[in-house]
Amino acid sequence: MKSSDLLLVYTGTVIEEDSLTLGQLCKACGTNADMIISLVEESIIEPSGENIHEWQFSGANLVRARFALRLQRDLGINLAGIALVLDLIEEREMLRAQIAASEHRHFLG
Repeated sequence: MKSSDLLLVYTGTVIEEDSLTLGQLCKACGTNADMIISLVEESIIEPSGENIHEWQFSGANLVRARFALRLQRDLGINLAGIALVLDLIEEREMLRAQIAASEHRHFLG
């Protein structure tokens, strides 16, 4: 992804085929590398690549990182709490999808 494309990402368009480097993710999130590394260490985001110099971040990582940073900034939640909040939100969405699928099967059944 080129630096000029970050404006598109920053305004909300996430292109899954592209990936971001650590520097690009920092720029898109308005934070420093230490914070992104902390998010990786807490398993809040998961880059591909063996070492920090090879890390590539997906659009989903960008969305999660921004949400995590908002939780920290706006609510003062620490990184362990952010990881828990994100896990609970994902579980809730999975349960909603299961309920919707069940209701759809029941309706068709």
